[in-house]
Amino acid sequence: MLTEYGRQVDGQLPAKSVSEHDTHSQTAIDGSASDRGNRLSRVLRVEWLGQTVASLCWIASVLTYGINSSGDWLQLFAASSWLLANIAAVMAVRAD
Repeated sequence: MLTEYGRQVDGQLPAKSVSEHDTHSQTAIDGSASDRGNRLSRVLRVEWLGQTVASLCWIASVLTYGINSSGDWLQLFAASSWLLANIAAVMAVRAD
């Protein structure tokens, strides 16, 4: 027999009522999983993969040939900005 929330009486487990906080917590968990699914689907798109690989190759080529002038620094900055923009685009995905 239960006499009070959270108190066990006569060997029975306490009953738990669903509070408003519990409902919001579950929604936040469900929303988070949905966002991850949307991010994954965005990452697996050919457009995103192509742009990300291109920016990584550009960064690698600048680093391979060396940074000898201000133009090399600008190319490295441009390629890095492109990569960060791609990452930010995936992180900004929200459930529709």
